Amino acid sequence: MNYKNALDTLRIKIPFGIAQQGKVFRNEITMGQGAFRTLEFDLMEFEYFIDPKNWEKIFSYWQKEMWQFAIDIGLSEKKIRWREHQEFERSFYSKKTVDVEYKFPFGFKELWGIAYRTDHDLKNHSLKSGVNLSYKDTKTGAVYIPHVIEPTFGLSRLTMAIIVDSYQEEKVNDKTRIFLKLNPKIAPIKVAVFPLQKDDKLNVYARKIYEEIKHRFTCEFDDAGNIGKMYRRQDEIGTPYCVTIDYETQKDKTVTVRMRDSMKQVRIPATKLLEFLIMNLD
Repeated sequence: MNYKNALDTLRIKIPFGIAQQGKVFRNEITMGQGAFRTLEFDLMEFEYFIDPKNWEKIFSYWQKEMWQFAIDIGLSEKKIRWREHQEFERSFYSKKTVDVEYKFPFGFKELWGIAYRTDHDLKNHSLKSGVNLSYKDTKTGAVYIPHVIEPTFGLSRLTMAIIVDSYQEEKVNDKTRIFLKLNPKIAPIKVAVFPLQKDDKLNVYARKIYEEIKHRFTCEFDDAGNIGKMYRRQDEIGTPYCVTIDYETQKDKTVTVRMRDSMKQVRIPATKLLEFLIMNLD
């Protein structure tokens, strides 16, 4: 139905894709293995409708895109691999299926896959509904049932892989510091802003800084008062930058920016803060 609606309303041409994300349910006999065997999970997928004579070229294109997606979100290239399904593993409608697998501490597991579903989807919809779902190429005049290439992503297991890949521990002053070394692109909080300690004047200035940058980045304000605990809290959720307002801020209008991975701190003018964050986060 979505295929026909897209053709009729958007007047688009082959090739094109329709994507969706949502809850799916599976009649799993044996649950377990963390996010890998559950009755309910989140799935992202899209069906890419193509001219069958171009399937190999388009399949290769989406393979490369899926690999690059893994790199872009911060997964280690050394821990991912392709694995092509053998004939006995493939679904009956698939001519080719390839998975991206990630090396978890307990071994390689599938993150997502891409399948060439041939004309199974539209042909069967057409047979059951009686609706003609063929496509006419306006340039060549060729009429055919579009074939489908389907990349499918398991969101739960992907999130699990990101956390495993990003989790870091290090010794700092005889204590263990835990932090998530997330790619800033996917960090849920980009910047945290807080006063050095509980003080009305510092709090007002910190709120002002927070209001200035929250419209550009996902930010969090914290005024718990213990600077060390506030840093550690942000480390553990993967916040790339923390901005601290202290008593020097009132004198010279500068703020301290702390980097998550190195814990390095730099002092910059408050008026240059947004520019600094844009340069390092965008």
